[in-house]
Amino acid sequence: MCSLCGVIGGNEHWTDAAARPGVFTRNIERLDRRRERARRVSAANRVLAAFGMSLADWQGSAFVLATRTGKSEMIEDLGHLWPAAERLSGRVCDPLDAALIARMEEGAGG
Repeated sequence: MCSLCGVIGGNEHWTDAAARPGVFTRNIERLDRRRERARRVSAANRVLAAFGMSLADWQGSAFVLATRTGKSEMIEDLGHLWPAAERLSGRVCDPLDAALIARMEEGAGG
């Protein structure tokens, strides 16, 4: 796919709920889609905390990834999250690291 298609086709990412005819989603209403987006940000923040970073929604159209030291980067969608996290932190950020998952499960009480 050429990079221009993303511009012409809109800024929707597969992780975003879409309310279009023929697309399965339980998030038909705008409020429901925003609520689901907030849940994704919350889930990402639980993982990002281990790397000293946080994610915030920016007007429902982008995200702001920030470090504890104040560095930040805007990203279009969650597909850009981990490469941006690695750029900002200067280290590998693997959300599927077995040790990280074990620490998170211990912290969740289960």
